[in-house]
Formats: sequence, C-alpha cells, structure tokens
Amino acid sequence: MGYAARWNPIRGASGDCLRLVFAGRLRSPALTAWWLIGALAVASSTGCQAFFAPVSPIPVTPAAASAASDVPIELHKVTLPPYVIEPPDILLIDVVRMVPKPPHYIQPFDVLAIQVSGVSETEPIRNFYVVDEAGQIDLGPSYGSVQVADLSIEEARTAITNHLSVQWNPTVSVSLASSAIAQSIAGEHLVGADGQVNLGVYGSVYVAGMTIDQARAAIEGHLSKDLQNPQVIVEVFAYNSKKYWIITEGAGFGDNVTSRPIVGGDTVLDAISSINGISQFSSEKIYIARPAANGECEQILEVNWEDIKHGLVATDYQLFPGDRVIIVEDPIVNLDNMIGRMTRPWERLFGTSVLGAQAVQRFETFGNDGRNR
Repeated sequence: MGYAARWNPIRGASGDCLRLVFAGRLRSPALTAWWLIGALAVASSTGCQAFFAPVSPIPVTPAAASAASDVPIELHKVTLPPYVIEPPDILLIDVVRMVPKPPHYIQPFDVLAIQVSGVSETEPIRNFYVVDEAGQIDLGPSYGSVQVADLSIEEARTAITNHLSVQWNPTVSVSLASSAIAQSIAGEHLVGADGQVNLGVYGSVYVAGMTIDQARAAIEGHLSKDLQNPQVIVEVFAYNSKKYWIITEGAGFGDNVTSRPIVGGDTVLDAISSINGISQFSSEKIYIARPAANGECEQILEVNWEDIKHGLVATDYQLFPGDRVIIVEDPIVNLDNMIGRMTRPWERLFGTSVLGAQAVQRFETFGNDGRNR
C-alpha cells in the first residue's frame, strides 16, 4: 500500500514551489513511488524544497506544559501510589523471627543453643550447635555426639543430660536458636500466574493485587499457623509487572520496541538515554501516548526534544505505568527507503537484462569471428 498525494503550490525563496501532502492510501505502491520520484525531480529542477506534513497532526493535550500545568515533569515529579504486586513480580522475602510452635521436633541443620554447668571448665559447653545431617550434635572432643533428631526440645535436654551424666554431674539448658525450615523461605520468590508465592513446606500465599504491607501481613498470617509470632520482611526484588514502552519507528524497516520497569521518577530523558539516544532513522518528533483504563487513549503529550536537550524541562514529562514513548521516524529517510524498496526490483531486473544482452552480444561476436576466419 502506498500513500496518496496531492500538490499544494507554495511560495519559496526562489519562486513557486510544490508541497507534497500525504492524504491517504493508494492501491498501487508502484504508482506512489513514481509519483514521489516525479515530485523530487520537479522540486530539484525548480530549485525548491519539498515539504512533507501529515494532513491530520497528532492531537496534543496539552501542547506544552505551562508553569501552572498539573502534568508531572522533571523538576516537579510526583510520588507514585503504593506499589501493587502482580505477576510476574519477584519478591524478596526474609524471615526475622521464625520460631515453630511447640512441640518442635528437631531436624537436621536446626541450630540449638546449649548451656551446661557442672562440666570441665577448660572445655565449657556454652554455644550454638548445628544438628548435622545424621541428626547429631557434637558437644566437643571430651563429650562426643548426641542423637537429637526427631526429639522435642525437652526430650533433647534429657538425652544430653543422660549422655553427660556418665562422667559429669551436668545441669543442661537447651533452646531452639533457629529452624532449618527458615532457610527454604528466605530469598527471591516469583509471583506466579495464579498470583501466589511459594513458601516451600509452608505452602503458598496469594499476594496479587496487594501492596507490600498487605502482602507482608498475608504472609505472616499464613505462617502463624505453624510459627509463633512470625516477623517477615517483604520487598520487591524485580518490578516486572509495571512498565513503560519506548517505540522507535523504523522508517519502513519495522518498529523497535523496548520496555523499561517503572521504579519511580523516570522521565522522557531517562527513557531516551536508556536506548542510547535517537536512532538515525528517527526525527526529533517525540510524544507520549498515555492510555486510559477504558482502553481509549486518554492523553497525548508532545515532547519538545530540542528544549529538553538545552535544559528546558517543560515537556520532560514523568512517565507512568503503561506509557508509550513514541519516537517518530524521519519522513525523508522513510521516503528514501520506500523509493528504494519500489525501485530495487526494477534495478535487479534491468541489471539481469543488461547482463543477458551483453552475454548474447559476446556469443554473436565470437561466432562472427569464427565465420570470418
């Protein structure tokens, strides 16, 4: 499909000139290409320039932010509302206090706090002891190991007392310092497509649509079924569900789309810097399409890139979830690419014809030389 065109005469510096205005679509791309080639030929022969402009310009609301504008910009940003968790965000969950409800049965890799009086003063028993994979705790070279796996804390105290009573007259104190189960909860947790985070042996908790504080309360409430007054820290590790997009038109070679997470405070300048600037196919015409909840376009904000480059921030708008930063293609580059696509098959066809004609001529010349001899 090509662009329809009409000619509007305008006055240039060297006389009358022609202005080409894109008005619609033509059924024949080839016809459009020849129209454009003819336009360039006429313009170049008259010493004028061709001007290209859309008939229906992009709607702007507002054209530029005034000093009284309520549209957030670089030097007048607003804070975002509390972050709402959605798939596929990644949460960082850590457990500050995780004490199982009694009776707790000791498992490998639990840590016990043990204090014993009435034993050797040169080799005291007063430390944290890790239950090894065999379910034992090593009290030291002079005391040996005691099997404590699958015992309650009171049963473990009795077992240690009985073990030491063979040689000493001990008084034993045992408490649970930390449970190995906590190791399976602390870390990064993906919010699944069902809106839940998996807490290992403690099951899953639904957190989609919640703020961070609400998710923390939900996780603590879920863990309180098995733990005594659990205390949990919840943070967003990866902001995957809230994004804005940067769309760079490719001047006939396809659009390039880049997404960036919303972490608060990004502006148009941040967006452009994240893609290493404006490409060679782009113009300096940039605008933001800000969608509405009803699916219609709520706001179009035109960006003055020249102003932003020179420190004028009236159109360096703050970006919000769902924004599309659109960098418009350069119309001259687009025109050049379109003409190239239209004429390239003909150039190949003519090149093949010329090569064929040259080959035939050579064969005829060779044949005539043989007959002349």
